[in-house]
Amino acid sequence: MAVIPARHASTRFPGKPLASLHGKPIIQWVWERVSQVVGAGSTIVATDDERIMTAVAAFGGNAMMTRSDHKSGTDRCGEILQHMETMGRHYDIVINVQGDEPFIRQQQLTTLIQRFDNPAVEIATLRTPIHCSEALLSPNNVKVVTGNDGHALYFSRHPLPYFRGKEPQEWVSLHQYYKHVGVYAFRNATLQQVVQLPMGSLEQCESLEQLRWLEHGFTIHLCDTDMENIGIDTPEDLQIAEQYLIEHPIL
Repeated sequence: MAVIPARHASTRFPGKPLASLHGKPIIQWVWERVSQVVGAGSTIVATDDERIMTAVAAFGGNAMMTRSDHKSGTDRCGEILQHMETMGRHYDIVINVQGDEPFIRQQQLTTLIQRFDNPAVEIATLRTPIHCSEALLSPNNVKVVTGNDGHALYFSRHPLPYFRGKEPQEWVSLHQYYKHVGVYAFRNATLQQVVQLPMGSLEQCESLEQLRWLEHGFTIHLCDTDMENIGIDTPEDLQIAEQYLIEHPIL
C-alpha cells in the first residue's frame, strides 16, 4: 500500500496540495504516478482537510480522512494502516510518499519495494548524489551519512561529514555527499512500532523524524537513485516545477 499524506495548512505554502501544476493539482500528479506502481486501489491520500478529499474524489483517486493532530506524515500513514487492518485488508509493505513529490519516479518506488526481498529490512529510503555546493550547504536539503553496509548512520540539515582544513565551498569536490530523498517504505509491524515512539532529542534539534527511529535503534536501509526529484515546499518551487514540465513534457 502507498499512503500520500497531504495537509492544507502548510506553513510555507498554504493549500499546496491543491495548487495547480501544469493544469492539475499537485496531489493529482503524485497520486497518478504512485498508483502506476502499486495500483489505484492500494494508493490512498491521507488528509485532514475536506477540500483535499473533494479534489481527490474529483479526479477519481482514493482519499481518507485522518486526525488533525498528527505530528508527521508517517503518523498519518500509521492511522491509515490501522484502519485497513480493522477492515481486514493486510499489507506487508507500506510506502510513504509526501503529497508534494509530483515527480516521484516509478523506478524509485520499485527499487524501494524490491529492497524488502531481504527479510532483514525494516525501513528503506532513498539517497542521491550531491554535485554542487549550493545543494550541499542548503539546510533545506537533508544530507545522509551511510555505512559500508548501506545503513543510515545519521541524517542532518548540515553537511556531514565536516571536511577539516577545507573551505565549505570545496567540500563537494573532495567527498561524495548524498541528499536524502524523503520517500519511505516500512514493514507493516515496523510502521506500527515507529508511530508509537516518543520524540527524541535529535529530532527536536534537526526537525527530522527519521532521527527518532535511529535513536530508538531501528535500521534504515538506503537505496541509490540518480534521479533528483523536485519537491515543492514553496511557491517558488512550484515555478521551478512548471518550467521543468515545459522543458521535459511528461505524457
